[in-house]
Amino acid sequence: MGCQEKSNACVRPAEPEDLAAIVELHRRAFGPGRFALTAYRVREGTPPISRFCRIAELDGRLIAAVRMTPVEIGCTKGALLLGPLAVEPAYVNKGHGRALINATIAAAREQGIALVVLVGNASYYGRFGFAPVPPGQITLPGPVDCARILAFEVDPGALARFRGVIRASKPSAVSADY
Repeated sequence: MGCQEKSNACVRPAEPEDLAAIVELHRRAFGPGRFALTAYRVREGTPPISRFCRIAELDGRLIAAVRMTPVEIGCTKGALLLGPLAVEPAYVNKGHGRALINATIAAAREQGIALVVLVGNASYYGRFGFAPVPPGQITLPGPVDCARILAFEVDPGALARFRGVIRASKPSAVSADY
């Protein structure tokens, strides 16, 4: 697939050959403690790259990546879990995270996804349209500060249709093109 230019960086779908560089970026950005986080546990056992994941490259070098995991919330399908989002320190605050989020939301919209959820900082993700989920409406299967569960309604009004625990969708329930 092609790429979209952003500040001389190419934003494109992540491919299996990108995985080693993505894993290394996550290791540097978040350290080994990341595996204990509840959102990481939701993603356990899922393909590491879905058709919604995006990367940013500059001169052929990975500088940012975002993972998007298809999830079900309660019994409702049609949602994605955003994260992790990582940007190389030398490229922070240059619009690469924004470009990745915008690209993933566009891909979600094109594929009929209704809701994107994440566990993160409302002051950062709020600028992209993410808003806190009402306490208790959407939960994760482990400890998490409920004030950090945020959602973006790709389909306006979609949040009202989602209630329950977030769990990874089975790959066949989403697509065979992982």
